Amino acid sequence: MSTALLTQPDCYGHVTPPGHPEQVARLDAVLGALDDLDLVRADAPMAAEDDVLRAHPRAHLDALRRASPASGWRALDPDTHMSEGSLAAAFRAAGAAVKAVDMVLGNEVRNAFCAVRPPGHHAERETPMGFCLLGTVAIAAKHALDHHGLNRVAIVDFDVHHGNGTQDLVEEDARILFCSTHQMPLYPGTGHPTETGPHDTILNVPLRNGDGARAFRAALADVIAPRVAAHAPDLIVVSAGFDAHADDPLASLMLTEDDFAWATHRLCDLADAHCGGRLVSSLEGGYDLGALGRSVRAHVEVLKERAG
Repeated sequence: MSTALLTQPDCYGHVTPPGHPEQVARLDAVLGALDDLDLVRADAPMAAEDDVLRAHPRAHLDALRRASPASGWRALDPDTHMSEGSLAAAFRAAGAAVKAVDMVLGNEVRNAFCAVRPPGHHAERETPMGFCLLGTVAIAAKHALDHHGLNRVAIVDFDVHHGNGTQDLVEEDARILFCSTHQMPLYPGTGHPTETGPHDTILNVPLRNGDGARAFRAALADVIAPRVAAHAPDLIVVSAGFDAHADDPLASLMLTEDDFAWATHRLCDLADAHCGGRLVSSLEGGYDLGALGRSVRAHVEVLKERAG
């Protein structure tokens, strides 16, 4: 089988103020790094509103629509901005993840990567934050469960920042295991190990400033992997943030692209063991353009290799 790459030009329409780290050039860096790979390339549709409403209340969508500017940009908080094209970009990002689920579960491809922006893992039920408007991977996981009738999904988030939004969106759903390894202390200040959720389906494994590859690999292999195995998911969804890279300006976990390739192999091992290799990955952070491109390339090369 093969690996799908999902993206859409509307993701360029999310324009942030000059100097903002979540910039249009990130998508160029990602797509340029993947340009020569033999992948099944698919256009990301707009997410259906019903899919988005599985994760967010209508009041959240209404508030985003009211906030969307006719030109320029509007600050929703000091970090999070909307331009005229931002909401369409967010719906494309969610639509990419939903379509990737459909392709993987429909046996069109073995796994998939969504090259989209804005990211999504900080968006809470009714609060856009941390550059994020809609909870992309949570929407995808709920679509897999409700539309395709899966029993269990595992979400693994290796972005350097805690996925507080994803946690908020899925912690009430006992069918979804959410695992996150991230730097602490760091924005957004959540992700303590004591945050386990009402169904004990939240697993946070924080790392310290400068911990590096050894601690990161131990967190994934020795703590997260056994919990994913015990959950026995029918699908693994990955929040693939690459801002733990040593070159990234927003954090300091000091990883390299080799660590992201290693992590991708371990996640594919879990997918092979428990869900027929079915895995969907969606881009989150990564703000040094060179490191982002190299890291995404390493991640997708492993997905392609493991797809067979």
